[in-house]
Amino acid sequence: MNTSNTGRLEAEPPATPRAEGCMDAIAPNEIELMTEIARRYYEGEATQADIAAEFGLSRMKVSRLLRQAREEGVVDVRIRVHRTVAADIEERLRARFGLKRALIAADRADAEAQRDEVALVVADFLDRELHDGSTVAVGMGRNVAAVADTRGRPGLGSAVFVCATGGAHRAGEPGNADHICRKLARRFGGTPETLYAPAYVPEAALRDALLRNQTVRRTLDVARSADFALIGIGDLGEESHMVRMGWFKRDEILAARAAGVVGDLMGYDFFDLDGRERNEILGGRVIGLRLDEMRAIPHVVAIASEPTKTVAILAALRTGVLDILATSLANAQSILALDEALRPAGDRLATP
Repeated sequence: MNTSNTGRLEAEPPATPRAEGCMDAIAPNEIELMTEIARRYYEGEATQADIAAEFGLSRMKVSRLLRQAREEGVVDVRIRVHRTVAADIEERLRARFGLKRALIAADRADAEAQRDEVALVVADFLDRELHDGSTVAVGMGRNVAAVADTRGRPGLGSAVFVCATGGAHRAGEPGNADHICRKLARRFGGTPETLYAPAYVPEAALRDALLRNQTVRRTLDVARSADFALIGIGDLGEESHMVRMGWFKRDEILAARAAGVVGDLMGYDFFDLDGRERNEILGGRVIGLRLDEMRAIPHVVAIASEPTKTVAILAALRTGVLDILATSLANAQSILALDEALRPAGDRLATP
């Protein structure tokens, strides 16, 4: 059951995370009762008192079953951006940056909740757009990983999720593209393909040697020919993936910022606010797809939930690499406002 709360004032007990597969321990008759009660409450708009009287249960029992329905994933309660608002924002982003789509998530105050909310709109998009035979090139990072953690039934059998960047021991399994690929394959259906190479190397010569390796080259060839790419946007902030991994020295990060670098895609190609490549300080050390290679992928989906990434997102949009942006409503509005403020006065006046 996938439904939205209609705004009744009756309090509902909060859900708490449960490990996958817990429903196996619930008796079949209990599952049936839980599902029917959830259906009456969310779709039939019956109150907990009505349901308790109808089924001969206590209010406490009904409350517990409703909470359990959410914990087990039987019910997914979501607040979405109104379609009129989302359509307006999407059209403005498409017109300004040449995007094919913009996936706009509702705003959440908590950072993790916001990441999950953006991940859900990406998962909805993939559920609609992926088909058997699709190939998805996958980057690393928390925003991409969150998509793999969404709930859903796998609907595909022959999709391929291929690593578009190498791995990093310090990232741990959850942050690596390989781990994300395996989880995406379970979530949507299909098979994962690993890139057997490190994500980061200390010098360009070693990177070039690894890129000539037959195994590495073959996997990246699969990624280059993908139908979709799922990538994050980096901002060189203290919490950015590359900074947390310790790939670059602090003075290198500061020098890059001073030179005007504001973000990166895939941790490989860096760019300034105008979207121009700026790889002279930090570039050439990450094994993965480059910007010019991603431009050949028909649907490059960039995911960024953090409000601190407004400048990096705007700059990434100006590279011309992105086809689809997934972010929050507040971020989308901030990006449009910042872009308008930074444009020459003549261009602003000429815009409807």
